[in-house]
Amino acid sequence: MTALRIALANQKGGTGKTTLAVNLAAGLQRRGPTLLLDAAPQGSASHWMRVGSAAGDLAPVQRVVAEEVRTKIGQAAQHHRYVLVDCPPHLESGVLREVMQAVDLLLVPVQPSPPDLWASVDMIAAVQEARRGNARLKAYLVLNQLDRRNALSRAMHQALAEFEVPVLNSGLARRAAYRNAALEGTSVYGLGKRGGAAIQEVESIINEVLRS
Repeated sequence: MTALRIALANQKGGTGKTTLAVNLAAGLQRRGPTLLLDAAPQGSASHWMRVGSAAGDLAPVQRVVAEEVRTKIGQAAQHHRYVLVDCPPHLESGVLREVMQAVDLLLVPVQPSPPDLWASVDMIAAVQEARRGNARLKAYLVLNQLDRRNALSRAMHQALAEFEVPVLNSGLARRAAYRNAALEGTSVYGLGKRGGAAIQEVESIINEVLRS
């Protein structure tokens, strides 16, 4: 079994990285054995898992420290079809660079705001550097917290099209379902009908990624 190893990272905090990681992991778990490695210092994915420990809807989460993250990715890939890594938010730590050498795919969530756009420039430079040692690495920007009625949200696709890292056609809209899932310790899949539109968004991202 060849695992697909996916990292989720952005050097700017507050981009919805953990929300994307947890919900993608839940969707991928429905396709095959999945493990989410929580390498972020705040441990949000691990906390999310503890809140929902009785729900059984989330993919397993394993907390990892910086020094062992690359080893843990390799170990997890031996037993799981999908391995996701919720990365720390800072390039300077060196952890993200280690992760990018060990994964197949990097997803960079970006919110529709100028600061997110500016922060993405450094991430793209880091991807280009990582490809020198990991030629197989693919990377995509993922728009998050989109408001279709907002002119800035609509303009983000056009602005990001100028970047060397492509933008997924699929993204996450600004929905209460994502917040409710976190509060209830579940994924949007666990919300049933309340999560219908959000599930479609997550499924669309997964299908686009798996086709890439």
